[in-house]
Amino acid sequence: MSEKKNLGKILAWGAATAAAGIAAKKTYDYYKSRKDQKELFSNGQPKEPNQGGNQKAYFIGGGLGNLAGAAYLIRDCNMPGEQITIYEGMHILGGSNDGIGTPEKGFVCRGGRMLNEETYENFWELFRTIPSLEHPGRSVTEEILNFDHAHPTFAKARLIDKDGKILDVTSMGFTQKERMALFRLMNTPEHKLDDLTIEEWFADMPHFFTTNFWYMWQTTFAFQKWSSLFEFRRYMRRMILEFSRINTLEGVTRTQYNQYDSVIRPLELYLRKQGVVFSENCIVKDIDFSQGDGITVEALHLKDYGVERKVELTDQDICIMTNACMTDSATLGDLNTPAPAPQLRPISGELWSKIAVKKPGLGNPYPFFGDVHETNWESFTVTSKGNKLLKMIEQYSGNVPGSGALMTFKDSKWLLSIVVAAQPHFINQPMDQTIFWGYGLYTNEEGDYVKKPMKDCTGEEIFTELLHHLHMEDKKEELIQDVVDIIPCMMPYVDAQFQPRKMADRPHVVPKGSTNFAMVSQFVEIPDDMVFTEEYSVRAARIAVYTLMGVKKKICPVTPYAMDPKVLVKALKTSYR
Repeated sequence: MSEKKNLGKILAWGAATAAAGIAAKKTYDYYKSRKDQKELFSNGQPKEPNQGGNQKAYFIGGGLGNLAGAAYLIRDCNMPGEQITIYEGMHILGGSNDGIGTPEKGFVCRGGRMLNEETYENFWELFRTIPSLEHPGRSVTEEILNFDHAHPTFAKARLIDKDGKILDVTSMGFTQKERMALFRLMNTPEHKLDDLTIEEWFADMPHFFTTNFWYMWQTTFAFQKWSSLFEFRRYMRRMILEFSRINTLEGVTRTQYNQYDSVIRPLELYLRKQGVVFSENCIVKDIDFSQGDGITVEALHLKDYGVERKVELTDQDICIMTNACMTDSATLGDLNTPAPAPQLRPISGELWSKIAVKKPGLGNPYPFFGDVHETNWESFTVTSKGNKLLKMIEQYSGNVPGSGALMTFKDSKWLLSIVVAAQPHFINQPMDQTIFWGYGLYTNEEGDYVKKPMKDCTGEEIFTELLHHLHMEDKKEELIQDVVDIIPCMMPYVDAQFQPRKMADRPHVVPKGSTNFAMVSQFVEIPDDMVFTEEYSVRAARIAVYTLMGVKKKICPVTPYAMDPKVLVKALKTSYR
């Protein structure tokens, strides 16, 4: 009788989905067939396109978004590179796309920026015009996709329990009530979700946070129970293609090396060859706006290698700012030293705070930078001589390096996950060294084996905890002999973009009334797209440049997979696995 009742629910649910699918198909086909899709995100008052005069562009921050913005100015606006200046507060470009180190002192990945072939529309389009560093005649897009197709992802050890058992995660583990709650969320208008958290939506369904789906979705994208319901909904809609393959992570598109070497370095070299001016170790301390109701930047106040100076903008100049960066204020430890508690205020977030009170429409940084206890997590990078440990992990997981994506220890009090990338992962990594990285979401919790909070642990202590979860603790003394270094990295704001917020807290890329000012980051508002992605930065940059420069070219729209009936049916079947 219960089986018939459950079948009735499935049929009713299927009928509802079919009806929704018919409506969705009409909308999906409409979007798909539009050949002249116009960008709807600009709110500013764009100038006429550059006609080769002395117009200059000033970028605050040297992350992916602003580097992309400079490339768009050169490629699509014919602006000479020498009229573009990029100010970066650190000694290195790339923002959160990092990957640094030496064979002698070990390597560091603060995190891994996963790509996706189907949903990174503007990212792939831009990098088709950026030359590869290693393959003459190829673009960066071709280089990445060729490598990824030759090294497909298929995780065989996605979740591991406390006994070291690799779990069968074919089933999402939902109850009917949880399925309906997800469906209802995906169809709830965003204006009804101000300040709500994921936990509040599933308040009467605590079982949801014990499902295979939650552990996999949470650790793939670094969500917390207290994360914004806005962002969770957007991820469910934008990444619905990945819902049916979240257990294998087949949708992860890999770069050959870390993202700094594979993405930032070729883009930076392209810009330098075009004459773009880079000013590293230069902090923009404040921005002057003209009087009146509009938003027009008049001057920038710099601290350039410790020397304060002022740059004045003309009426034709533009300014594009990184209003916040998730890896600001990160600290590093080593094998014998914990990553120290961050003391520096976030450079980009501080500037955003200063300007937000000067003009309406510039957003509200407080919800994102108000509670480091909720926004932090810690990563760690292990550099070893030889491949003994990687071979042991390969034998354990069934995945050769580069094929398995995340391995998550679901019962870990730190909620540990590790990623073993294809080797070498750094351009300057010797062939007789191997690296992998991992992270823990709950840094204040005491470890299961090392009785200290993760945030207080040395690299060796984190390594010890990991080996216990791998049930390889008896091999520690043997393995530690090969370790060059284990570098913990504490990032106080790395989850800040997921904090609960009101719709108005994130500013538009080009705020209403702006004549020459835009913001590019993971903290601006782009309808339908999802933060914490390379695509978000590149899309924001394209919106900023095209709007301020009056460019009429098409911006690749968000592909509406959540309106594709075939994708919806596949997702429905997955929810019942």
